[in-house]
Amino acid sequence: MTESLIALVIAASVLLGSPGPATLSLAAVGATAGVARGLPYLAGILVGLACGMAGAVVGVAAIFVQWPQAKIVVQLLGALYLAYIAYRIAFAPITSASNAGETAAPGFRDGVVLNILNPKLYAGFFVLFSQFLLPLPNPAAQYATTAAVMFVIGVIVDSIWLGIGSTVQALFAHPRYARGIRVLFGLSIIVATVWALLPQNG
Repeated sequence: MTESLIALVIAASVLLGSPGPATLSLAAVGATAGVARGLPYLAGILVGLACGMAGAVVGVAAIFVQWPQAKIVVQLLGALYLAYIAYRIAFAPITSASNAGETAAPGFRDGVVLNILNPKLYAGFFVLFSQFLLPLPNPAAQYATTAAVMFVIGVIVDSIWLGIGSTVQALFAHPRYARGIRVLFGLSIIVATVWALLPQNG
């Protein structure tokens, strides 16, 4: 059991914590608006994460395999939504040091939609549930405990990304660097999204 738990923690940490559109957007929100104003977006990301787990359990990943066109449509919708988030971050009003924490940030709904429109999330959880399911006495306990462990990991790694962004918040209020850094963050989200859409990463 201990070995299985360690393997699950490592695999889930890599899946959920590696740089990607969602994690980079969390860092950007932390940098532009601060941790406190980024919490609704983080909460939305985590609710979307829970939806991804539920979708993997009920077979959404299998549906995407059966109907590749559905996966492509959801991927494109997700990419467009991420582009919208990136635009909001890149062109948010420049704040001064005194009101750096007052920048409008993507909210709860944005976080939920972002992860619900992420077919790779369903596929990733499908792999985790199929390969790293914890060996417990009955199937319900197996799935519930495995999901709980993955959700806790999601909370931790996503909070870390939001916190990482907040450490550079002062730069986002600097008159000389603010716009360029915001645009750079926005572009990094776009690049990560395009990279995720490439066939070899599908």
